[in-house]
Amino acid sequence: MTNERRLRPVDLARLAGVSTQQIRNYEDAGVLPPAARTASGYRVFGEVHRAALLAYRTLMRGYGPMKATEIMRSLHDGDDRGALVLVDAAHAALHEERVSLRAASEALELLAAQPPAPLLRSGGLRIGEVASLLGVRTSALRVWEEAGLLAPGRERGTGYRVYEPADVRDARLVHTLRRSHYLFDQIRPVLEGLRREGSSEALRAAVAARGEALTARSRAMIGGAAALHAYLEVSASETTAGATAGGPGPSAR
Repeated sequence: MTNERRLRPVDLARLAGVSTQQIRNYEDAGVLPPAARTASGYRVFGEVHRAALLAYRTLMRGYGPMKATEIMRSLHDGDDRGALVLVDAAHAALHEERVSLRAASEALELLAAQPPAPLLRSGGLRIGEVASLLGVRTSALRVWEEAGLLAPGRERGTGYRVYEPADVRDARLVHTLRRSHYLFDQIRPVLEGLRREGSSEALRAAVAARGEALTARSRAMIGGAAALHAYLEVSASETTAGATAGGPGPSAR
């Protein structure tokens, strides 16, 4: 590292807005490449570490901290292909979420536009029958009820839950939205809107908000990929320079 500007842990910490201990943790976790050490054991970082830090912090915004860590560790383990596979998989998963959102939007519009379908028999359905109808566990229906999304009636005398047509429709909506990664707080206004005069405006707003969130994540992932590319360029340049000079690489001590 004699031909480049040396950076201390505090320099990188200021760059990322984190503590110096976090920088040490990043190196220990494999997020940063191994740092060289002075004779007294102090870490010495360089431009390649700065680029790695920027790449990681940018990757976090789009890929999340766990996936960003996996990507950087793969690179520093010498598995460039594995790192790129992780990047590709994340983009593919985002695409699948978009496809799922489109399908969910179409299905929900149909459900919202139709009046509750009559049940196969009068008197309502029990919780096990609704669970079987939707392909979910009874525990899921209970969780949705505890969250205030469902409110089935109770059978007089036994206290068993009784799901009327509107309750089954609501359960279908919750199930469809949960499969599309909606949170309970996002689902609640959708149901409230449908219960008020059958309005589906809240549904459209929720779908639109989900689409905007996916777009924002897509932009963040593009930024992360660009920062990763910049880091790979810096890393390759340093490797080439080290090989030409014939000097030792950074110490991992």
